[in-house]
Amino acid sequence: MDKALFADAIATSVGAIFGTSNTTTYVESAAGIGVGGRTGLTSVVTTILFLLAIFLAPIAGLVPAAATAPALIVVGIMMMSSFKEIKWDDLNEAIPAFFAGIFMALCYSISYGIATGFIFYCIVKLFKKEGKDIHPILYISTALFILNFIILALV
Repeated sequence: MDKALFADAIATSVGAIFGTSNTTTYVESAAGIGVGGRTGLTSVVTTILFLLAIFLAPIAGLVPAAATAPALIVVGIMMMSSFKEIKWDDLNEAIPAFFAGIFMALCYSISYGIATGFIFYCIVKLFKKEGKDIHPILYISTALFILNFIILALV
């Protein structure tokens, strides 16, 4: 798993240079690993399919939003099914998960939802006086997310 996450970190960094979402590579690699992909062949096949999708994108754009909305509703239902696994009686987990889900929906951004989850996780831990349990990298990530939100608000 360490090798997969390392490869994922590199893909995220390279993807950021080209302007892709920083969470896209994680989701794609997690899906590939989840179905048994353990070699680079999974990534090669995904790359080829994405290249083919470039040529099909204009055709997909012809499909009206009314036709794709039902599929998006089904995807939303599938995403919501993960909420049953959250320990809602544990505030360390429930509050960040709640705000992550709300921000994903209201901002139309998985990245903003994850950022909000990080921020609220740190806030909850600090208010419970469990700040020493937070890894320094999480503090740095949270500070960068907050800085990002401040810059976005000012621009």
